Amino acid sequence: MRVLVTGCGGFLGSEIVRQCLSRGDNVIGLSRRSYPHLIDAGMIERRGDLADREFVVGACQDVDAVIHTAAVAGVWGKADYYERNNVTATRNVIDACRANEIRHLIFTSSPSVTFAGDHQRGIDETAPYPDRWLCHYPRTKAIAEQAVMSADEPGGLRTVSLRPHLIWGNNDPHLLPRIVAKAKSGRLRIVGEGNNLVDTVHVVNAAASHLDALDTLGQDPERAAGRAYFIAQDEPVDCWAWIAKICKIAGVPAPSKRISYQAARRLGHGFELAYRALGLQSEPPMTRFVAAQLAKDHYFDISAAKERLGYRVRLSMAEGLENLEVKN
Repeated sequence: MRVLVTGCGGFLGSEIVRQCLSRGDNVIGLSRRSYPHLIDAGMIERRGDLADREFVVGACQDVDAVIHTAAVAGVWGKADYYERNNVTATRNVIDACRANEIRHLIFTSSPSVTFAGDHQRGIDETAPYPDRWLCHYPRTKAIAEQAVMSADEPGGLRTVSLRPHLIWGNNDPHLLPRIVAKAKSGRLRIVGEGNNLVDTVHVVNAAASHLDALDTLGQDPERAAGRAYFIAQDEPVDCWAWIAKICKIAGVPAPSKRISYQAARRLGHGFELAYRALGLQSEPPMTRFVAAQLAKDHYFDISAAKERLGYRVRLSMAEGLENLEVKN
């Protein structure tokens, strides 16, 4: 297949590119920057801005399928920044698929689109979007996901939205380095009771789920299309015990000091108000979203992904941790 991957140089996107190339797909990588190591591996590069509709339509010519991973993540920032990169960009990708008569679109969403700060215990995809979100990232990803789902059309463009949760693995530039840096500095606190269960997913499994979805759309679109799917390791872990393992691998002390969820939430709300009033662009030390993520259960029923997409875990939690390298 001729597969175009947006965000090809990202942690997830680059793993998707590698897996597609390894099975013989022709891969076009779309990003703002150049990634010579992926070009050397066989990827064709197309550089530009996803918020530029004309560029995206042109870049998607002669393509069979699009895997849209590019997005701006984070818990802080201006609304228009998130809307440009998460909503406008996704709508441009949808328009490009239609203009070029592309049949398959896989969208990388997030479980946070359903998160409003409460426990999520074994929920499935019937869980509704909240009335309000705690930051712009899940709000804009929810808008983008709904656009992707609405674009699904039997006989035309078929779409799938995947929601991988807390992606980690070797060369992770996001989740694990943040944990280690905060633990090393002594700024990481156990929030709440310290026994909340969370889902994660190794990057190998997260990437493989995109190929599973792509293959199922090609073989049996009615079984898979027009839906969102939670993607996880299928092994919920004790959040703080897992963080302690990451710290041990990195050679830094695991957090031991505690703060109640109520105190962390109040602190986060105060920081948010102060940072907005002062116009600060840097991320606050705590936000309501982060407090809830660190204190609440959030694990998911992934049976739909297994049954409808044929998703399966390729790399277990134990295998992933055994081979994990985390820089201190």
